[in-house]
Amino acid sequence: MKLTRVFAFMALAGLAGSAFATNGMFSHGYGMKSKGMAGASTASSDDAFGGANNPASMAFVGNRIDLGADLFSPIRSSKREGSAGFAGVGDPGRDYSEDSESDYFIVPEFGYNHMVNNNLALGVTVYGNGGMNTNYPGNAINSGVTGFCDADRSNTFTPADVGVFNGLCGQGKLGVDLMQLIIAPTVAYQVAPNHSIGVSPLLGYQRFKAEGLQAFGGISSDAANVTNRGYDDAWGFGVRIGYLGKITPTVTIGAAYSTKVNFQEFDKYKGLFAEQGNMDLPENYNLGVAWQLTPVIKLAADYQRINYSGVAAIGNPSANYLIVGGAMGLDNGAGFGWDDINVWKLGAEYKLSQQMVLRAGYSHTDSPIDGDDVGEATFNIIAPGVIEDHITLGFTYTTASGDEMTMAYMHGFENDVSGPNPLMGGTDTTKMYQNSLGFQYSWKM
Repeated sequence: MKLTRVFAFMALAGLAGSAFATNGMFSHGYGMKSKGMAGASTASSDDAFGGANNPASMAFVGNRIDLGADLFSPIRSSKREGSAGFAGVGDPGRDYSEDSESDYFIVPEFGYNHMVNNNLALGVTVYGNGGMNTNYPGNAINSGVTGFCDADRSNTFTPADVGVFNGLCGQGKLGVDLMQLIIAPTVAYQVAPNHSIGVSPLLGYQRFKAEGLQAFGGISSDAANVTNRGYDDAWGFGVRIGYLGKITPTVTIGAAYSTKVNFQEFDKYKGLFAEQGNMDLPENYNLGVAWQLTPVIKLAADYQRINYSGVAAIGNPSANYLIVGGAMGLDNGAGFGWDDINVWKLGAEYKLSQQMVLRAGYSHTDSPIDGDDVGEATFNIIAPGVIEDHITLGFTYTTASGDEMTMAYMHGFENDVSGPNPLMGGTDTTKMYQNSLGFQYSWKM
């Protein structure tokens, strides 16, 4: 019966995909216990989410199933100030401010672990990523008769430049929807007492669509495959490896490394993403330590590095469209200009009683979007991964049967990034804050 629930939940996860993005494209944590501690979990072995955190931890997890879901609410907005319009003939009074209309998402996840013997564990983790999900209305700019937008990218005032446009001078609603699902079968083995290694092949599926980017056709190598092509999907593969060691009775260390998850190209959007529609999940690694300070207090700290620059569609400078060979869709085509980031995570756990464990955490990173690149703030109106600071709270209650109920809350503090608009003048600003509330039920077998 429990395995039936697992496979049903896997199907649900595959259908739901993800809109989760708190550290750029990545969640602040995976599994509710990790999320309650701001993601500080590399040196912990509390649940079956090792395929997302540290595969080696599964050797110490025992037999269990973890099923969870987050209600995730990212509140995004954009604005433009001081615009002059195309070629300076527009009305500076046509600045705008608008909010993304998609504010709530359900993000499921699950983990399963089975101890083959005292040293060998086999399991699977299913989780989601996202990072570029926005939905802005299509009536941000009314160009009147002055041609505020160069909607057809002709560099000449034409009748096509008169009308009602979205914030990037396209037609209709403006936004993108990127959903990523990762299935991570995991094997972990204790190579020595209290020391384990683990490996998780990462089987990826992603789905994407873009709307309202017609104005980008003029800077694309393939204008027919930039926007409004409906959903496209792609499969990918990578691997995560990890180590966990209990070096003293109270101190545990951990490390994990994930290769880039290489996906197939989005053929319908090969004029939007660099390298002919290639959108990979970037390489990343994390280091962690956990200290059982007292029998009831545990402290944990993680460092994570995410190398966005290794994915051309994400890391290429937005200003590349200004150089020869930099048209969107080419290998050196304009991207979102995201920088590599370092994420620092701190968590604390307090055992209030035999049944109740309380958690809290804080994490900090620098936004991968800094706005310094020409056009970077403009491009990232549709991909506003700007959150830098999170706080989290959580708890686990153990029932009389030994099952667990875990909840976690996250608040991502509001942050914004501004930069010059190279096409219409003025300054573009994108802003976001986030909340999530998640619940997980765990069976121990």
